[in-house]
Amino acid sequence: MAPPTTVLLPTTTQSSAIEEIATQLTPSDELLVICDRETDSVADYGDEFRNVRVVVAGEPTGCSGKANAIATGMEEATHDRLVWTDDDFHHPPNWLAALHEAYDRKGPVSELYFFVGSDPLSILLEPIYAIGGTLGTYATDKAWGGAVMFERDDLDWESFLRDLRRTVSDDGLLSEYLDTTSLKRVHPVEIGGTIRQTIERHVRFTQIVRQHNPWDTVVVGFVTSLLALFCLFVPLYAGIGTTLLATGVYAYFGVRRWTVLLAYPAIILQVPLMVYALTRRTFVWGGRRYRWHSKFDVEIVT
Repeated sequence: MAPPTTVLLPTTTQSSAIEEIATQLTPSDELLVICDRETDSVADYGDEFRNVRVVVAGEPTGCSGKANAIATGMEEATHDRLVWTDDDFHHPPNWLAALHEAYDRKGPVSELYFFVGSDPLSILLEPIYAIGGTLGTYATDKAWGGAVMFERDDLDWESFLRDLRRTVSDDGLLSEYLDTTSLKRVHPVEIGGTIRQTIERHVRFTQIVRQHNPWDTVVVGFVTSLLALFCLFVPLYAGIGTTLLATGVYAYFGVRRWTVLLAYPAIILQVPLMVYALTRRTFVWGGRRYRWHSKFDVEIVT
């Protein structure tokens, strides 16, 4: 039998994810729904499930709202085994039990995302996120904050919480503190909404890599530039090659999306987008604008 578990769900709205997770809890488990303010709609969440509790994190200072919410949730957690998750994907009925089973066999574990675009730019970038994001996360066993399970003793608890309250990326930092095994379980996560939102998200993704893995930024930039040149100077072979590459990645993770055909233009577009993202001084996330000076130097502009 799995030990009592605390599930952390940062959200400001009364999403369906709350009920999806709550119905999977045992009587000894708890779900902490963490919002920013008492005025957030989820703050009035009822007591339909007795082991669901709303926690108000308050305004962040020197870190992102997500990092502040996770840090607050970890401080409020009753149990030693923890799960982080998000409200932007479906949690199937066996989701929590499957994480427990995997943890008992492998130790700290994390599942995977597949970003599904909802505006023209995020749709175009799907192959990039599949190759660099889904495949990259799986190949390097990075933690994804949407579905990760670990225990207190698996990391330096106090140091992690201290650093979490002075940075932007919760799972970027977690990957530095925690050795996880990536499970080949993929959750579709809808992103985008508007082109502006997609650009801001792309800037954040790029700067997370830059702050936590600067050498990876160099390698990715070099490889992407070579691929883009290949696409421009040998378009026929490059078009076939990049499409086959993306097709293989999609198939490996069991994803069927017509966007696999966009790999060729996506790779070309990635070069100017990466340059733009690396030169941007600020980005918007969750209604706040951040200036990320260094890994542990975060300024909230608005």
